[in-house]
Amino acid sequence: MILIISKNQETTTNEVIKWLIAMGKKFVRVNEDEFFEIKVAQKRVYIKSYRNRFFLDEIESVWYRRGGIKFKKFQYNNPSVDSHMQEHQHWLEDYVIKTIESKRHINKQSTSAVNKLLVLEQAKKVGLDVPEYFLAENTDDVVLNRTITKPITGNITISAYEDYSESIMYTNIIEEKEQDRFFISFFQEKIEKDFEIRSFYLNGKFYSTAIISQSDEQTKTDFRKYNLEKPNRNVRYNLPNYVEEKVHQLMQLLDVNCGSIDFIKSDEKFYFLEVNTVGQFLGVSSICNYAAEKAIAEYL
Repeated sequence: MILIISKNQETTTNEVIKWLIAMGKKFVRVNEDEFFEIKVAQKRVYIKSYRNRFFLDEIESVWYRRGGIKFKKFQYNNPSVDSHMQEHQHWLEDYVIKTIESKRHINKQSTSAVNKLLVLEQAKKVGLDVPEYFLAENTDDVVLNRTITKPITGNITISAYEDYSESIMYTNIIEEKEQDRFFISFFQEKIEKDFEIRSFYLNGKFYSTAIISQSDEQTKTDFRKYNLEKPNRNVRYNLPNYVEEKVHQLMQLLDVNCGSIDFIKSDEKFYFLEVNTVGQFLGVSSICNYAAEKAIAEYL
């Protein structure tokens, strides 16, 4: 049986599940609103929530998409007993997660949240071209109109900000200096691009798409500022073998075997920007007829 760890109303998960059903593969889906108890029956460990119940030895493969397996917490009146039992519970939870992650898998709950700063350092070590970057609390070292800033967080949205239900933090060019100091922020050299590339990576295979975003003022700095009236052209693209080999090395170092990877093509260079282990890929998969969601279902 396949274990899918995801969230409610997660579109990518739904599309992969359609393929699993078509292939006749048995699966169980765990969402973010479930809390599991760890139980034992006839010397077999199983976990159960309000909607799911399965033995660990039933699971043959795992797809970690988003969210995570969460556990019910129990408290005891005596502080000493409570402290001891919390550690007891911790090791049981650790056993469950590690047992699940020992199965054939697409990504892991324990390694899916990658640190973007560490990823950039590792990317440089394996020989990928990375735009120069730095952290700062002011704009003293910023070269105006030649430096960009963007979040280092995994989540680029802010909920309920001012009059907006949800706001997205895009990549922006720094056009003027700030007089005051601010919280540590990420700055990076602005690369003049020929076009952008998004590669969906799955266990050593690349599904790459060239995004022709540079000729549109709305999308030239960040293609995610979608122009719905005149969408960017997206075409299939093959990265050079040497770039794919270095990215494969990077993904192995990160202990991640699936993700969306962004590049900028500038003259003869391919600048690595970031890897998103839970990024969306359905759009480019559909436009370029890659059927990446089918590939995921087949691997599982």
